[in-house]
Amino acid sequence: MSKYKVTRDGIRIYPLSEFSGMRTAGRVAAQILDDLCDHVQPGIKTIDIDELVRDRIREYGVKSSTIGYRGYGHASCISVNHVVCHGIPGPKVLQSGDILNIDVTITADGWFGDSSRMYAAGQIARKSSRLLDVTHKSLMLGIEAVKPGGFFGDIGHAIQKFAESHRMSVVRNFCGHGIGREFHLPPNVLHFGSRGTGAKLEPGMIFTIEPMINIGKPGTKILSDNWTAVTLDRSLSAQFEHTVGVTEDGYEIFTLSPGGLFHPTRHLN
Repeated sequence: MSKYKVTRDGIRIYPLSEFSGMRTAGRVAAQILDDLCDHVQPGIKTIDIDELVRDRIREYGVKSSTIGYRGYGHASCISVNHVVCHGIPGPKVLQSGDILNIDVTITADGWFGDSSRMYAAGQIARKSSRLLDVTHKSLMLGIEAVKPGGFFGDIGHAIQKFAESHRMSVVRNFCGHGIGREFHLPPNVLHFGSRGTGAKLEPGMIFTIEPMINIGKPGTKILSDNWTAVTLDRSLSAQFEHTVGVTEDGYEIFTLSPGGLFHPTRHLN
């Protein structure tokens, strides 16, 4: 069994030696997302993408963390265009110009690997490409704020400042979360906030950072399926997610893309 301490905020602090389990789980989750890159094309159904995820989960000998979670029936969430998060795979056919987030969480030897990234179906509009760039940079700036002695508010501040400087908005209704040997743990990792606020960052903490950025206003609503969240103004939304751990001198990203494919257009340059 894993040995960990718990802060008074309920945040688990794992021995750094146990980061090896997160490296394995994160690498598999990232590899599955890499494997989808050549398949996300106009004409494919989102349910077919989910089947590909299931196939890879079986191939890599890990378990889906989402099938059966609170009654959810799929191995991925697929959120297209104005869907912010938790889109349910189904008969929807991707059209040229669509942007979509695919979110996959797996369990390997009891450790959870959680990551999501954006994909482009065919040629996308300039505003969509700009949204992807701003969202990706927001995530990376949030990660760069992770260091021992810092605060969770530093992460949210970095994300919010950059996104809003580009006249985009940060979704408030969803956040990152602690993770490790359980899927969702304290703390809530907000993607907005002020420096020096929230719990203090300590080596051994593990959590996701997963900003959702909208071209329009930040408001969202959940559809009648009780899962799918969409923008209230139907503006485009994007999200990138990494799982990170706090080290003695900074951070470690567990979900780096093995093929360098995390951003959907960077590898084409």
